[in-house]
Amino acid sequence: MLTETRPSGDTSQKPVPPRRQREKSGIWLVDFYTSAVGKKWVMAITGIGLIGFVLSHMVGNLKVYAGAEDFDHYAEFLREMLVPIFPRTVFLWLVRGGLVMMFVFHIHSAISLARLNLQANASYATKRDYVAANFASRTMRWTGPIILLYLIFHLADLTWGVEPAATAVFERGEAYANLVASFERPVVAGIYIVANLALGFHLYHGTWSLFQSLGVNNPAYNTARRYLAGGVAAAIVIGNCSFPIAVLAGVVD
Repeated sequence: MLTETRPSGDTSQKPVPPRRQREKSGIWLVDFYTSAVGKKWVMAITGIGLIGFVLSHMVGNLKVYAGAEDFDHYAEFLREMLVPIFPRTVFLWLVRGGLVMMFVFHIHSAISLARLNLQANASYATKRDYVAANFASRTMRWTGPIILLYLIFHLADLTWGVEPAATAVFERGEAYANLVASFERPVVAGIYIVANLALGFHLYHGTWSLFQSLGVNNPAYNTARRYLAGGVAAAIVIGNCSFPIAVLAGVVD
């Protein structure tokens, strides 16, 4: 039987209570998600989905450099996806619903894993590569909330048109004009740039660590993982930051 270590001279022994076993629900998916391994998998898979969305969103927004007509046409295309299979905007709302679910599970699994690590006072099973993910990994607890707040502001500013300073200039359906009017405000442009720098650090560590979460963690792949993480983060940060900078510089007007 396991016993506690007593101070010198104390020969008494006290049984250590067994660790409480996690109760199982009998539903495999639920039991898998409630485990640490399951949460890591969910965070990695939702991370892949969210990275794909952010990258495709940035690529689509590059249409702004083609002018108002092309950018507005792209915005309208998003509303018309899979018409007439679905009514107008229905598929877009389905995509949005899927993204919301990915965000919810990604955030919940991240918070749950952080709590489990605190409770167990545990470290990663394999040694972290701090050369590859030093500053980025240590700032994940800050970049996550920054990105969440940025997302809410971004939607209020350019999708809902309810951000206080946007209500005077926002016009529904005029995507190009709304974007230019928003980024002409230096404070708003600065918010976007700072938020996307935080997003870059988050994406760098997220892209790097998702392979470890999925069990694909071979030192032979570290160089490729480093290049992939850096490339994804750099592409998104450069692309997204270029929009407010281009507007402020008068390249897009």
